[in-house]
Amino acid sequence: MINRPFQKSADFIANHFGNTNHDVAIVLGSGLGGFTKHLAEKKVLPTSSIPDYPRSTVVGHDGEIVSAAVEGRRVLVFSGRSHYYESASTVNAAVTAIVSDSLGIKRLVLTNAAGILNEAFYPGDLMLIKDQINLTFRNILADLESPVTNLHPVYSEELASLAFSAAEKSSVNLRSGVYVGLTGPSYETPAEVKVYRNLGGDAVGMSTVQEAIYARAAGMQVLGISCLTNYSTGITSEKLSHAEVTDIGAQVDEKFSRLLTNLIGLL
Repeated sequence: MINRPFQKSADFIANHFGNTNHDVAIVLGSGLGGFTKHLAEKKVLPTSSIPDYPRSTVVGHDGEIVSAAVEGRRVLVFSGRSHYYESASTVNAAVTAIVSDSLGIKRLVLTNAAGILNEAFYPGDLMLIKDQINLTFRNILADLESPVTNLHPVYSEELASLAFSAAEKSSVNLRSGVYVGLTGPSYETPAEVKVYRNLGGDAVGMSTVQEAIYARAAGMQVLGISCLTNYSTGITSEKLSHAEVTDIGAQVDEKFSRLLTNLIGLL
């Protein structure tokens, strides 16, 4: 059985929300926190008040957990996450998945902001993560001393099918591709971008892979969606900045929220 850190955090969250059973957990990436503005019947918990819970220091991550009703489902939304580069801990980077597992949630939707590797994609596109390449060179299962585990497929084919149905219903052109996960916090160099593209990557970012690994090992169904915010270094002459990441996130808020809402209704 996989180890579960943060039990004190999970107990505090459960008590705060009245031990509500949630149908799905959603993690909102950089600049995507606007989804919570569309939620009704919501209760908000600042992560700063949760015992042992790691803090996110990155702009665009609100540091809140929201319990809400969406399309007849109970949803637990993590508005913001902790990144590996903030604490050099895979366990902290996967706290959203660990807590969701401890709370008995069986479905996890991971979202992030990502740079574009595939030149057929454009800033503002949404991409379903069909698979991932973990280039952090760290694995949370090793850090938790878990046994050898077969994770294939990391991302649920059933949830992917529902996501495409939700995209059609939402009039959203949902791309599909492979996500490359790095530790950060520096952006990739042009030479590195060439390597990631040659490996088969379509988008690159600094989160998600440890959460997905833990959740899949714990028996959860995992769905991943990247908001493509910019072309990676060297594809264009534009300089990268985190402000650009959060700006694009705000611009896609309406279609992103529409897609998530319709997806939840199909679960």
